[in-house]
Amino acid sequence: MERYGCAAESVREEQTIIRENVRISVLSGRILRLERQESGLFEDRPSQKIACRRFASPEFHWITEGNRCTITTEETIFQVDLATLRVRIKFMHEGKRDWVDSRRVTPIGGTYRTLDNALGDRQLFGIENGRKIFMRKIVLRDSIFSREGVTEIDDSASYLLNEDGSLSPRKEGTVDRYVLAFGKEYLGGLKEFYHLTGFTPRLPKYALGNWWSRYYAYRQEEYIALMDKFAEKGIPLTVATIDMDWHLVDDVPKDAGTSMKWVSPGWTGYTFNRKLFPDYPQFFRDLKHRGLAITMNLHPHDGIRYFEDQYEDMARANGVDPATKQPVAFDFTDLNFVKSYFDLVLHPYEEQGVDFWWIDWQQGDTSRLAGLDPLWLLNHYHTLDAGRDGRTPLILSRYSGVGAHRYPLGFSGDTIVTWSSLRYQPYFTAAASNAGYTWWSHDIGGHMGSKGDPELYTRWLQYGVFSPINRLHSTRDKWSKEPWLYGERAEKIVTKFLRLRHRLLPYLYTANVRTAEEGIPLVMPMYYRDDCPEAYTYKDQYYFGENVIVAPVLSKGKKDGRAQVKCWLPEGRWTDFFTGKVFAGGREYALTCPLERIPVFVRSGAVIPMLPENVGNRTDFTFLEARVYAGDGRYCLRDERGKIDFTVTMRKKKADITLRASEDAAVREVILNLIGAQPGEILAEGVRVSVRV
Repeated sequence: MERYGCAAESVREEQTIIRENVRISVLSGRILRLERQESGLFEDRPSQKIACRRFASPEFHWITEGNRCTITTEETIFQVDLATLRVRIKFMHEGKRDWVDSRRVTPIGGTYRTLDNALGDRQLFGIENGRKIFMRKIVLRDSIFSREGVTEIDDSASYLLNEDGSLSPRKEGTVDRYVLAFGKEYLGGLKEFYHLTGFTPRLPKYALGNWWSRYYAYRQEEYIALMDKFAEKGIPLTVATIDMDWHLVDDVPKDAGTSMKWVSPGWTGYTFNRKLFPDYPQFFRDLKHRGLAITMNLHPHDGIRYFEDQYEDMARANGVDPATKQPVAFDFTDLNFVKSYFDLVLHPYEEQGVDFWWIDWQQGDTSRLAGLDPLWLLNHYHTLDAGRDGRTPLILSRYSGVGAHRYPLGFSGDTIVTWSSLRYQPYFTAAASNAGYTWWSHDIGGHMGSKGDPELYTRWLQYGVFSPINRLHSTRDKWSKEPWLYGERAEKIVTKFLRLRHRLLPYLYTANVRTAEEGIPLVMPMYYRDDCPEAYTYKDQYYFGENVIVAPVLSKGKKDGRAQVKCWLPEGRWTDFFTGKVFAGGREYALTCPLERIPVFVRSGAVIPMLPENVGNRTDFTFLEARVYAGDGRYCLRDERGKIDFTVTMRKKKADITLRASEDAAVREVILNLIGAQPGEILAEGVRVSVRV
């Protein structure tokens, strides 16, 4: 558990109150743990949800009166009924406000396992391929914030994590709950939540660029030719996704069988289809030569069957006689299978070029161990394996409950191509920060049901550029996500935005480091930084980093694509990222946006570091440009080795700027592009600087 930011240690005795079979642990001034163990033997091992309980040394005093225990910290008063373990909370700084029952609250936001067959928070029927299908209604759960300022995490049913990697079930009758009393301290509360449950790993830089993905049976030369066409059109990519058709799908033996009646026997597979990829090691080398990271899709359900290249080795490693042709069952509750699966099936592909895996689990929530979700097992062991030997861990998989932020990235499922789907994604993504789940990857442009609407396509791609992960994706129909399929105007606009996404890599990577080290999300709701009614009302706009606000276009416009967007800006001075127009904060706006742009606003004093134009698929930070917006401000740029501190101070209309680079910083030269200011005194240490006005 060290990789999650804390060793698994028991809380200090002075932090606990024990009465018979009940233990209360004061983990911080705002977090209380409540346990009941009939045996009186309490549990301190980490669990599926909780990584560390010893991260603070809160001061508190307590008193018991009959069955009531009252605990007072600097921030909070907790009243615990020792018989029922019901808790009432009062905030020290809120005067006469009523007591809050931690089980009677209204959560704010949260997240959900998948957006498959969903059109947001509406429940309805739709038509797909001429038949009526049921669309699920999304109800966001697992939030650590509520309108009342209090929530609970119930950890009673979680499995416990042992040092050898195995899992242990809870004892029957266990009660293990965590009361979180964060009030409106959203960023502070989120950071405490990460201390408790583990911080999000830092993502590799390539994950933050443009991804290409399509559910399609590409041929080797066809895929490479497509990558070259993107390059010829000046569209940078950083990740090449190969969906499930990389392995045998239609050519599996008829007697292979499947336990999934709704799909073909080839849904699970591990052997390359040599008809499509006659020389897959060369295919990997060709992608790497083009500067692309590689991920491949897995549907790990039917195990390793006799026709797979890896079958004989896997059979022997798992006690199966290869002569019987009996499948090696896929069982992530068996550590021997887990080890052999990674060593014999996946690691060889990684040695040849695969950077990470897309774990496309759609097969239910039951495993051999009662109550243990196989999705959590897949995410947990895959991430641990991906981080072996000091590697930067990365997977693409579905959300598996509280604590799943330790296993990025999130795959939100097969999105239906409608305006309703697009409208829901910005709110869904920002609200997920309330569960600590900040790295959602959507099917940008939508997966299925497209009618080729260039306006919807353009608006979705524009949102994708300003979302956590920009993974273009589609199904096998003709409306793939190549920009040139949607007409000359859409191609021109989308190409410009995809180039912008790549140029923003220094800004995105810095935000990525801050998430991993400080618990600050890239995308967060407006109320994280602004405590006013408007911050809760404008749910579709969000902070993209602390100094940028995005209000994406989510509805169809007029015939020329012009659409109206209502937005609200907090107090301060804000500059339109695309036009340079200055807006006064503290008010609402109704803006008309042509198809060529969406509302993106930058706070005064902000610094936005960017790659230069036309660098292709390169991601190194040796030479950068930085937009500096008039106003006093500070910014710390992070790269994979070091940092550069920016300080901006205004003298009337002139901006004095200081840059201090650490000795290990990768950046060697920065071009400053001043927005709304004239250059003043420029000082630089450890980096060359020039100025563009």
